[in-house]
Amino acid sequence: MRWISAHILAPAALAACLVLGVPSTAWAQVAPVSVAPSEATVQSSQRYRIRQGDQITLTVFGEPTLSAVQPIAVLQGGDISLPLIGDVEIAGLTTAQASAAVERKLHRYLRDPQVTVAVYAVGPVEALVLGNVKLPGKYTLPPPARVTDVIAAAGGLGPTDGDLPKARIESPDGSISFVALQALLHDGDTSQNVAIESGTTVYIPSPETFDIRVIGAVDKPGDVTMHEGDDLALAVARAGTSSNANPDLNHVIVTRTSIDGKTTTQTVDLYAIIKGGDLSHDLVMQKNDLVYIPSARRGGLGATGDMLLLLRALI
Repeated sequence: MRWISAHILAPAALAACLVLGVPSTAWAQVAPVSVAPSEATVQSSQRYRIRQGDQITLTVFGEPTLSAVQPIAVLQGGDISLPLIGDVEIAGLTTAQASAAVERKLHRYLRDPQVTVAVYAVGPVEALVLGNVKLPGKYTLPPPARVTDVIAAAGGLGPTDGDLPKARIESPDGSISFVALQALLHDGDTSQNVAIESGTTVYIPSPETFDIRVIGAVDKPGDVTMHEGDDLALAVARAGTSSNANPDLNHVIVTRTSIDGKTTTQTVDLYAIIKGGDLSHDLVMQKNDLVYIPSARRGGLGATGDMLLLLRALI
């Protein structure tokens, strides 16, 4: 097998040989050019699809003159440029399909061309990262690139509240899939760390924001902006609970209206939740919640100094 180059054979010379009836093996008797042993192909999978930036080797059986010392780059747009037959689009094809595409063009000049295409080196991965990352933009990564590589290149995730969101992965062919970042980054589920193709767009949504209303014994009664996953303690902290407000955190009343208009009311012992130190038992806020904090009675627990400090630390 010999490797083809885009610079070896002038089209006019090959055409003249064919017109004169000189066998191709006659004009091809030159010193063979072989690929160094260390330059083995890096992709042998029949399912791999060639893409822009890859380097390929191309062999025409029985035609040693059509050989190359250097691999051929797949140009922007997905073409390779070959002597005599010009540009051949091979991006998106398997190596077998690319071989057939070159053979079809060579049929004009060779009776029965037998072409073998192999991927010599995989090109860099270009990915566009948008949404809730610190440095959104387009990044060039060495292959193989995965979701964690793309997020790291973009400086990591931006501010999040509650569980991490699902990343939307849009492949170059327009297909869309989702990756659960909570499972991947928090729980260590590596099956979510999918490979990223060149030309992929990764979008990480920001936490949804909504308003609730906090009234009663707080410093700033009124609307409070929350993020998806924020809990009652954070809502109360943002409304302000100084000692002057004298809030009764043992009896925080939350009124919630469902989509169908039904209203429910529950009393939350926020003091006990904060004192226990496990905020996972706290109530997660929803849009249009109404939070009422009564004033502490004389002799009641109210909000101790330690509780106030803990609430302020949540902001």
